[in-house]
Amino acid sequence: MKNGKERLVNAGQKSVAGVTLALWIGSGAAMGLAAQDSAIVVEAERQAATVQSKFYCNIKALTPEERVRHKQLGEKLMAARKEIVETEKGYEFQYSPADISLAELADWVGAESKCCPFFDFHIDLEREGKLLCLRLTGEEGIKAFIRAEFGVH
Repeated sequence: MKNGKERLVNAGQKSVAGVTLALWIGSGAAMGLAAQDSAIVVEAERQAATVQSKFYCNIKALTPEERVRHKQLGEKLMAARKEIVETEKGYEFQYSPADISLAELADWVGAESKCCPFFDFHIDLEREGKLLCLRLTGEEGIKAFIRAEFGVH
């Protein structure tokens, strides 16, 4: 009886080992394929962005926490715009300092300059502190990019 039990235990251990090995190999292969597919997709997107436009944002320039804060500030800035003025080299977004603080605007510009270094940023506090302005300018073609990214019509 002991030999029968030993054979059953040994067979069970071999089966578990075989299944474990198969799962390990299978998952590794699947992970490798997934990683390979992801790399192909990322490379294709990178090439498309380069071909389509010289203006593209580097989302890896900000940490996940910085991206969350930047998105919140961006949404607040978009909602609080009082006026949009087209300039020769870009656009000026005008705000009331009661709605957007100079510090919030400066925080947004600091983060945006990391991920989108092709912008030239100009912050002005005018009319005795009653008008806060952000002017975005850059190389030729920047106006179309600003219109698309910032909802300027």
